[in-house]
Amino acid sequence: MKSSNETTFWESLRIQKRVLHALLLRELITRYGRKNIGFLWLFVEPMMVTLFMVLAWKEMRASQVSSLNIIAFVMTGYPLLMMWRGAVGQAMSAISANRALLYHRNVRVLDNINARVLLEVAGGTIAQVMLLLFLIALKLIEPPADIFYMMIAWTLMVWFGFALGWALCVLNYHYEVVGKVWRATGLIMLGASGTLFFVYALHPKIQNILLWFPMIHGTEMFRHGYFGDSVITLENVFYLVVCNLVLTFAGLLMVRDLSKRIEL
Repeated sequence: MKSSNETTFWESLRIQKRVLHALLLRELITRYGRKNIGFLWLFVEPMMVTLFMVLAWKEMRASQVSSLNIIAFVMTGYPLLMMWRGAVGQAMSAISANRALLYHRNVRVLDNINARVLLEVAGGTIAQVMLLLFLIALKLIEPPADIFYMMIAWTLMVWFGFALGWALCVLNYHYEVVGKVWRATGLIMLGASGTLFFVYALHPKIQNILLWFPMIHGTEMFRHGYFGDSVITLENVFYLVVCNLVLTFAGLLMVRDLSKRIEL
């Protein structure tokens, strides 16, 4: 017989859902408040940053260098980078920002991380969808060639953001220098993620180095989904999935170990 203190799987799932919902609401109010447009900043902010990048590239007349639509090129690279990099950044500060919440019996370290990452991912996803629809409606860019492939690429990079966030959150808790190094890698990530170029256009030796970075495969996938066969991309979906699995396994083990050791 089940003791009175035990909970079934479905009861645990309902508790988990309530905890995550409460943490998401708390994050929304803490980060955006109730004044002005409030939680709408969740996706308005990334939209504004992306529009600024689009205008900057347009003013540089980059479209004169290539026949490729420069607005579409920016829209298929920079928002994806912002989404998963922002998710990782939010994950790394999850413990320091919400340490007091761990006094609650049902709140765990993983819950805090997931709530912050989920909020960042939601904002980035809404901003990307709205901007793409807006630019397509204005006929500044063409509709995607394969929207399903784009969705797969975006989902894999969301997974990547979660998994990398779990691992770096624990490392940042133990070694403060990890957070400082991560914040300093902004320009490096522009190269390592393939946001500013197509991999096939580079020297083969540089290609071999860059293709070790899993995030570059996500960008190549996303652009392949949008541009179709009109561009050459070198993504390896299997490699990205394997990297995500390894990061997930390592990240969850690290979070579980930290949850046992952390001092309230």
